[in-house]
Amino acid sequence: MKERQSFGEKVFDVVIYSILTVMVVITLYPLLYVAFASLSNAGQLVEHRGFLFKPLGFSIEAYRAVFKNPGILTGYRNTLFIMFFGVLVNLFMTSLGAYVLSRKNVMLNKLFIMVIVFTMFFNGGLIPFYLVVKGVGLLDSLWATILPFAISTFNLIIMRTAFQAVPDSLEESAKIDGANHFTILFRIVLPLSMPVIAVMILYYAVDKWNGWFYASIFLKNTDLYPLQLTLRQILIANSTDSMATDASAADRFQIGETIKYATIMVATLPILAVYPFVQKYFVKGVMVGALKG
Repeated sequence: MKERQSFGEKVFDVVIYSILTVMVVITLYPLLYVAFASLSNAGQLVEHRGFLFKPLGFSIEAYRAVFKNPGILTGYRNTLFIMFFGVLVNLFMTSLGAYVLSRKNVMLNKLFIMVIVFTMFFNGGLIPFYLVVKGVGLLDSLWATILPFAISTFNLIIMRTAFQAVPDSLEESAKIDGANHFTILFRIVLPLSMPVIAVMILYYAVDKWNGWFYASIFLKNTDLYPLQLTLRQILIANSTDSMATDASAADRFQIGETIKYATIMVATLPILAVYPFVQKYFVKGVMVGALKG
């Protein structure tokens, strides 16, 4: 039997749901605006002012122009390379570090953790970082966006806390059977920590997909630019004229506006499409890896 709510509880529910609805609208509308604008007629979009709740006319010319641009396809290729190998390196290195720090019999364990946490708040700065990357010969290489960022301190702490939740009895039983630390990590600890692994994949993948700042510093060859850096050039440098080669000079400005929105959608949709598949692990993984006192 459903318990009757008091008047105060009903008012509270209405207020909470109203606030959540407003937050959803505020969060979702910018993405819908970009989607509608990318499918709109260029002339009507330029003349329009105010909110946009549907495409103005309907045209996919902006998307055709985007995919004709070789920089977009090259950016996709570079971003997929960075994301695939970057996530592999991130997971491997973070797992090794988290496993060591989660063991109770490691000497100076607390000191190591303090030094690692220290790097979250203090670092050498951008110029020394650049000199290190240049010194090891990674400049103008896609690996410059992968190897210097092999471990995230925040993610390392989350994964360490999750590994600490694995019962010690499993490790002891494995050692009795002759298992070494690599066997314990890859055949016991990691399989039991799949929710937090899924969260780490999401965190690292989104970080690699959205990364552009360090790529703009370490990469000079435009053929190596990731997708987000190519998108930045299109939006900031207003370099859409070359993407609308079939249009007259008078129409290029109008078409350029829709091309900008189409480029944003092309760069955003893939990562949005992946999220629903890992969402079910997200809350559980974050809670398992939450910081403990």
